[in-house]
Amino acid sequence: MTPTVELRTVHSLEPVRHDLLGVYADVRADLLHLPNYAVAAFAERLDRHSEEPGWVAVLAYEQEQPIGYAYANIVDSGDRWWKRVTPAPPAEYTGRHALALKEIGVRIPWRGTGIARRIHDALLAGRNERYVSLMVNPLAGDGKVHRLYESWGYEDLGQSQPSPASPVLTAMVRAIR
Repeated sequence: MTPTVELRTVHSLEPVRHDLLGVYADVRADLLHLPNYAVAAFAERLDRHSEEPGWVAVLAYEQEQPIGYAYANIVDSGDRWWKRVTPAPPAEYTGRHALALKEIGVRIPWRGTGIARRIHDALLAGRNERYVSLMVNPLAGDGKVHRLYESWGYEDLGQSQPSPASPVLTAMVRAIR
């Protein structure tokens, strides 16, 4: 019998912080030497993001082992999420609350199994916001990650560099429904 993957939705960081950091370290293992990808830098962002409005995370577990995650929060027109995107996004996206998908990752043995999509879809299920936005390194996986998001319905919106240590990211958006 194949073990089943359980998805858990949480609205508080503390019970899952350790699991999120562990999965992140595995997912980004080949990049941890870069300042923006270091576990300490991620931990700082995670702590800050978890205090932002509407923070929610979905974690995937197989036999109580965390294997993947995604987390997001709500952003509005004045949020730095939108202010860093160039060219400035249309008011259609920024003039209302939107969901900002801040991170998604799946441990290597579970990649290509549909787990990332299941986590993503669970994160969006039942949302009241009209749009979801994410930022992706266009070089990740030699462009494979960007193409995956396109296959999920995301469209390019512009570019963003959240910090000097961050690569230039492609901002993407799609309707939630």
